Amino acid sequence: MPGKEFYNDMHKSEIVVAGYLNEMGLDWYYQQPVFLYDENKRPRVWTPDFYLPALNLYLEVCGSDKFDYVYREEIYKRNDIPIVFLHLWKDKKDWRNWLKTSIVEIEETRHNRVMELVKKLVVK
Repeated sequence: MPGKEFYNDMHKSEIVVAGYLNEMGLDWYYQQPVFLYDENKRPRVWTPDFYLPALNLYLEVCGSDKFDYVYREEIYKRNDIPIVFLHLWKDKKDWRNWLKTSIVEIEETRHNRVMELVKKLVVK
């Protein structure tokens, strides 16, 4: 987990999320780079707000309705990068439940993928 020097670079909503992650005892990295391909298959490096290594999961804290998060969600999805978009400005009370529900959904999807792969394995 990074030191407090990162808090100086964070927006208020990111500080709120960082505090919650700390309360939950989740280690995190701020703006961990991610390699991906954009819609034109060009290589890019983006920096989601948080990376949670214990969950191999990224968080993007959506601070305003003026930014095109739909585009970013689509690109992350195309690249099969597990990420949760937290819209704190939309629902200041329920974003924690959204995070919990989203983590469960991502983990269930991962589990189902692994089980399908295991079924295909041939043991000799």
